[in-house]
Amino acid sequence: MLRSWRVKLKLLLATVTLAVLLSWLYLFVGSLEYGRFLLLPPCLGEQPSRDVEREALASRVRRVEEENQQLRLQLSQVQAEGSDGNPQWGASAEDGDPPGGEGSNRTACPKQRTVHKCELLHVAIVCAGHNASRDVVTLVKSILFHRKNPLHFHFITDSVAHQILQTLFQSWMVPSVHVSFYNADDLKPEVSWIPNKHYSGIYGLMKLTLTKALPSSLSKVIVLDTDITFATDIAELWAVFGKFSDKQVIGLVENQSDWYLGNLWKNHKPWPALGRGFNTGVILLLLDRLRRLGWEQMWRLTAERELMSMLSTSLADQDIFNAVIKQDPALVYRLPCFWNVQLSDHTRSEQCYTEVSDLKVIHWNSPKKLRVKNKHVEFFRNLYLTFLEYDGNLLRRELFGCASLPSPPSDQLRVGLPLSLTLAALQLQQALEELDEDDPCYDFRRQHLTEHRVHLFFLQYEFLALPNPTDVTLVAQLSMDRLQMLEAICKHWAGPISLALYMSDAEAQQFLRYAQASEVLSARRNVAYHIVYKEGQFYPINLLRNVALANTQTPYVFLTDIDFLPMYGLYDYLRNSIQQLELPQRKAALIVPAFETLHYRLTFPKSKAELLSMLDMGSLYTFRYHVWPKGHAPTDYAKWRTATVPYRVAWQPDFEPYVVVRRDCPKYDQRFVGFGWNKVSHIMELDAQEYELLVLPNAFMIHMPHAPSFDISKFRLSAGYRGCLQTLREEFHQDLSRRYGAAALKYLTAERSL
Repeated sequence: MLRSWRVKLKLLLATVTLAVLLSWLYLFVGSLEYGRFLLLPPCLGEQPSRDVEREALASRVRRVEEENQQLRLQLSQVQAEGSDGNPQWGASAEDGDPPGGEGSNRTACPKQRTVHKCELLHVAIVCAGHNASRDVVTLVKSILFHRKNPLHFHFITDSVAHQILQTLFQSWMVPSVHVSFYNADDLKPEVSWIPNKHYSGIYGLMKLTLTKALPSSLSKVIVLDTDITFATDIAELWAVFGKFSDKQVIGLVENQSDWYLGNLWKNHKPWPALGRGFNTGVILLLLDRLRRLGWEQMWRLTAERELMSMLSTSLADQDIFNAVIKQDPALVYRLPCFWNVQLSDHTRSEQCYTEVSDLKVIHWNSPKKLRVKNKHVEFFRNLYLTFLEYDGNLLRRELFGCASLPSPPSDQLRVGLPLSLTLAALQLQQALEELDEDDPCYDFRRQHLTEHRVHLFFLQYEFLALPNPTDVTLVAQLSMDRLQMLEAICKHWAGPISLALYMSDAEAQQFLRYAQASEVLSARRNVAYHIVYKEGQFYPINLLRNVALANTQTPYVFLTDIDFLPMYGLYDYLRNSIQQLELPQRKAALIVPAFETLHYRLTFPKSKAELLSMLDMGSLYTFRYHVWPKGHAPTDYAKWRTATVPYRVAWQPDFEPYVVVRRDCPKYDQRFVGFGWNKVSHIMELDAQEYELLVLPNAFMIHMPHAPSFDISKFRLSAGYRGCLQTLREEFHQDLSRRYGAAALKYLTAERSL
């Protein structure tokens, strides 16, 4: 038997070698006959023939090439049978495709673009929760990096992902992008009756409902999982719709593991599937045809029938899609496997590609994600990390030659507003053009107009605001160089925290790894981290404060800075004080007196008595008494030493205490960036709105030492910086006078008397 197989193999090899030699000899003789080599460029498209002889020669060459390819196919089959006794699985050519075309992994020539340059492409994604919202950003980055077409993203989301992604896209302002949101809660009754063992839960079944969830005017859509990374222009995938036959309605890649073959372990019983089955991480859906076929009834009846024996799904919607296709194979269009290279356990995806250029879409469909075992996982991981840490600001590029996107049809306006970002971008561009570049303070004014990308609730956040009218959230902002303060603050403050972090895309990932590795931070679920991505040359301190403030959920907020450690038990003390002072019935700001130490290692005082002792010994000081006494002198530390009840103080110029106020307090003025007057202006507005300023007698906070910030160094060294800050102060006074009239005159008078 083995000898017979070897004889066949040698015969085929000899035949292939002889055929190749004969074909090249034939071409060489033909080229001499016509006086030149027949080396026509293969990618120039069809050209009119010059004479009958040349056409005849080309026809003979094609016949020889077809014979060679048939021989190669026979040889590959013999080799596969000899290796394991079964036909080898791989990326076969699509039905009807010529060799080397869309159906093969290798192409001799770049494909001609078959999608119109300005055609709007539709992409649907189911996204729920904090982690999936982070994943989908990386997916979107990879799509935007390669895309040359306008895009409309359709997100089926829960309330968490909706808030995160809506804010992100509004602040991202990518040209030629629409975003629509659809409430997943409205779709849950459609699939909640299906038991699902997959880790995706009920959201893993939502793709079955897209014919109902998406607008009736939408005829086709690409559907993607959140753990997908694109390595090519998504328009290439969109072009595959043009290859569907009249009966095909779903485009899928074959599953690249043995799951549906049922041989992974003893008694493994998967759902029915056609052969190896199909993976639903990447789907092409012809929605109009599916609706005409009665898709909703089709998948429901199939699921009901199979659940009688299977009891639950193991791979969520994928099991039901495969059961439907098993029943009617004509529905599916087989996508080449490079459109969904699956890096799951037991994957055979490495048979999909031979070179990097073969890759189109990478699918991290293992629960292990980046830790999955694969021969080329290091390459895939590096590709993923490239987009993970890629600066999203660079993707705000225009699509030249395409007019502004029209507003989507009214039946696509399902949840909130579908974000057509063109108008906001035009308004911002107009405001930037109106700036005077010769203005000495041009950089300050431009920074004020900068639209920063904002990713809310970057990590898991599960704090549920109880109906407690006295609850309070600590609010602060920081950059990468203050990250070490987070653990200490969490140890001192047990209540909810809202933080705005100013970081680049790469720094945000470093922070993520830091937080996940920290026992202190990973144990907390009531700390909200909001990433504001870096852009511009100044630290947008008041923008950061406003982002953290706007996303609190308690009635009261403690407005502090990240360099301060609150006294132990301050959370409970503030809640009690709010209740005792009946703050819900009055407009007041509670002042927490600030102190500082010059020692990096400090035995933190456990009481006011210990703090006063350390103050007398010189290991603590009142905050900034030696460089900026006006900032906190109105707190009246001498009175505080002996005070046992809250006392009222009056506003004075440059007063900038740390306060507890209602969540609906005035926002910080965002014209103040970098160092200087960012808190002073806020306290001034609180006073203009007639807030009482009450000092708490048994509360304190201590500033920990750190290296000077870059912005304070610029303030100290640059006369131009200080001059612009003075200009901004004068403009703020003018705005304050317009808002509060005669009541604001005292601030201007006080300013001029200094």
